[in-house]
Amino acid sequence: MKSRSDGMWWGITIEAPDPSSLAHFYSELLQWPIVNDEPGTAILGIPGGAFVVFQETIDYVRPVWPPPPGAQRPMMHLDVQVGDLKSAVVEALALGATEADTQPNERVRVLLDPAGHPFCLCLDTD
Repeated sequence: MKSRSDGMWWGITIEAPDPSSLAHFYSELLQWPIVNDEPGTAILGIPGGAFVVFQETIDYVRPVWPPPPGAQRPMMHLDVQVGDLKSAVVEALALGATEADTQPNERVRVLLDPAGHPFCLCLDTD
């Protein structure tokens, strides 16, 4: 973005019923620090200066993945590259994730965070 200047931050916002607990889940999963945690909002700092904001939504409805035919699909999800897929799944499950019933292939595992958002653990094939 041409109008972006040094010091400006960017990030994504994820709606959640309990932003603090979801931020703590992702902080443990990704080893990124929580840089702000207050009622209604919690923020993870991403190395390099970006952020993931978790914002409270009172009428939050858990996403469904995969969605039934004709239903709204989750519009966005996080992909995390890992070196050992089996170990990464075990770690995520221990933190409170659940494994989705439907999986795309042997190199990717779709999990659901504690608020139901899907995210993918993707095997680094290099």
